[in-house]
Amino acid sequence: MGARVQEFVEYVQGGSQVEAGDWLPDEYRAKLIKFIEMHGNSELMGVLPEREWILRAPTLQRKLALTAKVQDEVGHAQLIYRVVEDLGKPREQCLEDLLSGRAKFHNVFHYPTRTWGDVGVIAWLVDAAAIISQKALLKCSYAPYARIMKKICWEESFHILHGRDVILAMMLGTPGQRELVQEAVTRWWGPLMQFHGNPIPADEDPMLYWRIKSQGNEEARQQFLDGYVPQILELGLELPDPALRKDPDTGRWLYTEPDWEELRHVVTGHGPRTQERLDLRRRAREESAWVRRAVLAEAA
Repeated sequence: MGARVQEFVEYVQGGSQVEAGDWLPDEYRAKLIKFIEMHGNSELMGVLPEREWILRAPTLQRKLALTAKVQDEVGHAQLIYRVVEDLGKPREQCLEDLLSGRAKFHNVFHYPTRTWGDVGVIAWLVDAAAIISQKALLKCSYAPYARIMKKICWEESFHILHGRDVILAMMLGTPGQRELVQEAVTRWWGPLMQFHGNPIPADEDPMLYWRIKSQGNEEARQQFLDGYVPQILELGLELPDPALRKDPDTGRWLYTEPDWEELRHVVTGHGPRTQERLDLRRRAREESAWVRRAVLAEAA
């Protein structure tokens, strides 16, 4: 490792941040682009499972709330792609890589939303898992990314409240509504346990090494379990893992090891709804191409 790179590593590991115009090691820049681009892809693709339910939401109020949530997520993608562009990868290239399958997006957005119960579980539990990871990015060593995460985390906290409100309304409703919630929680629990990724020792995690994130995968999963298992059980819901319990000696949650092979399979483009959602994005991009051509021609 060159002296300049070593000095940079010590600088960011010491808690300092760098700006877009600063000198950045090539490896650090590459890790940043890959990590932040996947985040942007996930925000953009993450609207599709919920978009399917806007017209099927049970009340006008729910339609408006879900529409606002979808708008927020698209706005997050816009902000994040701008950060990637500053690092040297144009937004157009990000979108091309996403639509071609060369770039990844988060595992939970490859799965179907079968019922209104899924919409509540996504907004409550999936967004809760996400905000745990996102809050760990507020201390990111790359300052432009850390700054936009303040707005994103603030809006995500409202999404969680929206999701909890949907779930509470259903759990206080009919037996059929409660059954929809239970069925959704059962289906989503596996992807939720995979959400933060497989455990990686701190000294082997490049994201921690460069201080792109400040929390390990297992630490994030344990924080999610600490915060949400009690809430889930309090509502009278059951979790589909007989091994799930808190170790009285360590205070850590014990659980059945997630299927990491399934996670790899899904995020590499083989999920239940991967191709359908990418096809929808491709069609939308093709159908709106004339707008970009007109706007860019006018700007020129």
